[in-house]
Amino acid sequence: MANPGSHGPGSPEGVRGLVSDWSSDRRVFNVPWGKAMMWIFLLSDIFIFACFLVGYMTMRMSTTDTWPDASEVFALHVGGQQVPLLLIAIMTFILISSSGTMALAVKYGYEKNRRMTAVLLILTALLGASFVGLQAFEWTKLIEEGVRPWGNPWGTAQFGAAFFLITGFHGTHVSFGVLFLVIMAVKVVRGALDDQRPGFLTGRKGRYEMVETLGLYWHFVDLVWVFIFAFFYLW
Repeated sequence: MANPGSHGPGSPEGVRGLVSDWSSDRRVFNVPWGKAMMWIFLLSDIFIFACFLVGYMTMRMSTTDTWPDASEVFALHVGGQQVPLLLIAIMTFILISSSGTMALAVKYGYEKNRRMTAVLLILTALLGASFVGLQAFEWTKLIEEGVRPWGNPWGTAQFGAAFFLITGFHGTHVSFGVLFLVIMAVKVVRGALDDQRPGFLTGRKGRYEMVETLGLYWHFVDLVWVFIFAFFYLW
């Protein structure tokens, strides 16, 4: 029996053979091509977010102007009192909870439980949309208070640029994730993954492996937020 990733007579070898296997929807080293491509995409995204956070930390440590106190800037007034980081804590709880619902969606997907998979995908999308909505509220609140990419009323001008760049880039990832979750839920409800019908987000053949691949993206987005929360909001 041929080893996984071995080529038949006349098949290209080396890197060209690897590309040929993945492009023909084969399994290479027992890994579906879609999952491998997602890992490569996430690796490139790690470098981008790392550059943003390292640049932010470098700027934060090198600036001579006063850096705004995050506990005051991102506080909410509740019952006449100022509660530090309340909105950010709620957003973090929502996003972490969505990782749990996404993991359950993958579990029920591999069990081919169409109803539970679709419900959990929609629930994950709703949690993600709630996060984006709260982030839009946060942006609106700070803009009304005078924060701009070129300045802010509490100190160094770089604060606004760092805030809008980092949170905006992450929010864009969450927004796209919500869109893909809804599309995948529709495909699950229609039975496209059970019948292995081709279509958008399902490659040449629809499989429940695509739910796991989408889950990798969603868990990555949640993990990145943990680093943003730690470096930007708690520092």
